[in-house]
Amino acid sequence: MDKILSVLTKELEHAFAAAGYEPSYGRVTVSNRPDLCEYQCNGAMAAAKAYKKKPIDIANAVAERLAGNPLFDEVQAVMPGFINLKLSPEYLAGYLNQMAVHPKLGAQEAETPQTIVIDYGGANVAKPLHVGHLRSAIIGESIKRMGRFFGHKVIGDVHLGDWGLQMGLIIEELRDRQPELPYFQQNFAGEYPAEPPFTLGELEEIYPAASAKSKEDEAFKERAQQATLQLQSGHPAYRALWRHIMNVSLPDLKKNYNNLNVFFDLWKGESDAQPYIPDLIEDLVQKGLAYESQGALVVDIAQESDSKELPPCIVRKSDGAALYATSDLATIMEREKLYKPNRYIYLADKRQELHFTQVFRVAKKAGIVKQDTSMAFLGFGTMNGRDGKPFKTREGGVMRLEALIGDINRQVLSRIQENRTVPEAEAMETARMIGLAALKYGDLSNQAAKDYVFDLERFISFEGNTGPYIQYTAVRIQSILEKYRQQYPERKAGEILAAASSGEKALMLELARFGEAMEAAFGETAPHKVCQYIYELSNAFNSFYHDTKILAEQDESRQGSWIALITLVRRALGLALELLGIEIPSHM
Repeated sequence: MDKILSVLTKELEHAFAAAGYEPSYGRVTVSNRPDLCEYQCNGAMAAAKAYKKKPIDIANAVAERLAGNPLFDEVQAVMPGFINLKLSPEYLAGYLNQMAVHPKLGAQEAETPQTIVIDYGGANVAKPLHVGHLRSAIIGESIKRMGRFFGHKVIGDVHLGDWGLQMGLIIEELRDRQPELPYFQQNFAGEYPAEPPFTLGELEEIYPAASAKSKEDEAFKERAQQATLQLQSGHPAYRALWRHIMNVSLPDLKKNYNNLNVFFDLWKGESDAQPYIPDLIEDLVQKGLAYESQGALVVDIAQESDSKELPPCIVRKSDGAALYATSDLATIMEREKLYKPNRYIYLADKRQELHFTQVFRVAKKAGIVKQDTSMAFLGFGTMNGRDGKPFKTREGGVMRLEALIGDINRQVLSRIQENRTVPEAEAMETARMIGLAALKYGDLSNQAAKDYVFDLERFISFEGNTGPYIQYTAVRIQSILEKYRQQYPERKAGEILAAASSGEKALMLELARFGEAMEAAFGETAPHKVCQYIYELSNAFNSFYHDTKILAEQDESRQGSWIALITLVRRALGLALELLGIEIPSHM
């Protein structure tokens, strides 16, 4: 099913050609002056330069060719050369009836599906998820869902930080606390214990204590660095401790990601890339790409087209240790071997742009990936408090994500209980859905690269551009449909008829944009465009609803048409919210 903009553009292209002009000038866009028209074509302005004619003369000639076209209710050429278009209500109704029988409401799956790896999440083992992990998780999850919606094979990888200095810090802090453990006995020859020497709570306390100590105690920091190197080199006792850390941390990380409706296909980490590092280094050296600089091994990545000087990528430190870049390159080698992706998308803080530029360029320079493989870094801004600084707890610390979700859910639950009496279990489940929608929509409705202010009062509001407002709109439609079935059990929704009012037509026009809006959101890896669309669709529905007595309508065919229309709106909202990882409660 063609998107409505494609259909209109084809009509304008034919009209330009019939008037003696190049068809490519017939591109149609949504009107930026909805008070004047619904769609517009500005091609006559550009054609005027090529054909040395007045734009209005070209626009008039094209408009004449569209006279009587059943797609349009009105075609008007206006100064200095715009072509203003209003759709025929009959055509628009027919288009929506086609949408209604399409499984994805007119959104077309990719003709050539791709294998796409999305690297998002990026949690560190042994540390609880905090608010700094939120954006990567929910933006990446939304992009993954959009990719699958359009038929691509999308693989989401959490890419855990499980092999860096934090492991050495934990090992050495544990040594200081419990030196009698067998992992620290040089002559220990038996099997290491199956049970970990710490609980999750203890582990989450050990790391920050060790991190703070390393900033004040240089000797301790050196010990931790040495322990990290030994772990990476296969030290059996440290490997056993590492497995304990993983076994204790992973279930908690998975639980917290699940609470966000974020689900990874792969739970791989930096450790999984280690077997590939020796071959990576050897390959870079043999190809003459890597060379020694001040004891480290580096690869130049600068290109003539660069607007600023870019430093070389360090792939091995002077002490022989690997870096994040080494691990990321080795991970790409593994992904190429296992999945052969057509496309990579990485989610991380926008301050890591240089790192990913270096990694992508080395990967292509070394032939690890093909030159035509798409490698994109999507850098996101920070979530800030009302003071404009990165969001903190009242005590000034970094807030755990679990605590933030709990705070939101409690506030939503309080509002629910103020307004109505519902069973406790239902109220808590509804509060969970609304709270998660408030949190996720509050983030996703912002352009990813921009910082935004976390405003809980605004986010949990049932009015304005918020997740709960969108949910409430969907629940309101569901309630109307249930009452219709109860009042008129013998009736069935008919086909959508031509709009009988301006509000109805405005809703129909917004609904017709579903496919192109979802396609634009995925094409630009921009979940905020999904949010923008469903907010506008919700506004259009609520305006129509306030002006229309759907259940009191006496004309059965007109009422059936409205029921079919709002059913389609409900489907569109449901599909779009699913792409954002947001659920719709039964009642609100």
